[in-house]
Amino acid sequence: MNRTLIVMVKEPRPGRVKTRLGRDIGMVAAAWWFRHQVRSLLRQVTRPHWQTVLAVAPDVAGMNSRVWPAHLPRWPQGGGNLGDRMARMLRSAPPGPVCVIGADIPGITAAHVNDAFRALGRNDAVFGPAPDGGFWLIGLKNNQAIPPTIFKDVRWSTQHALADSIASLPDYRIAKTAILRDVDTAADLPLRK
Repeated sequence: MNRTLIVMVKEPRPGRVKTRLGRDIGMVAAAWWFRHQVRSLLRQVTRPHWQTVLAVAPDVAGMNSRVWPAHLPRWPQGGGNLGDRMARMLRSAPPGPVCVIGADIPGITAAHVNDAFRALGRNDAVFGPAPDGGFWLIGLKNNQAIPPTIFKDVRWSTQHALADSIASLPDYRIAKTAILRDVDTAADLPLRK
């Protein structure tokens, strides 16, 4: 069975990526951080046990970018809010288990991704919660029958995003995996050792 990991990325251009972080540390520094964070994340999660795909935005610039590794397949995210774009990526994956993650999760490892895929053996969906009420991962066991209600009425960028997303999947057996922090502001940045 094919397993697909989709990583949501944006072109690391100042003022167009990590703008909340940019308000704290400057837009150029935020874009630089994101570019290097994605590079590190891809080293951690790209494994032969699943196909890693980059979901890129903006569509044209992302598809033609020389910033991201050329050997990884790229799919354009398309328009709409975050839920619209994630649902489109989930539906675009080949048949089999699929997980979508953000690219701004410094603590992620291949073991976290493997745990999520393993949870899909017994469940219809899996979420990786974030401490702020959002989530860093969503996975579906069968992406060929995604309900049209997925991500309907989710209050994005609030403490309700995870609960609303779970509610959008009625009758699904849902697992939760490790709690990991994403980076939205300077307070979320990992401390250097």
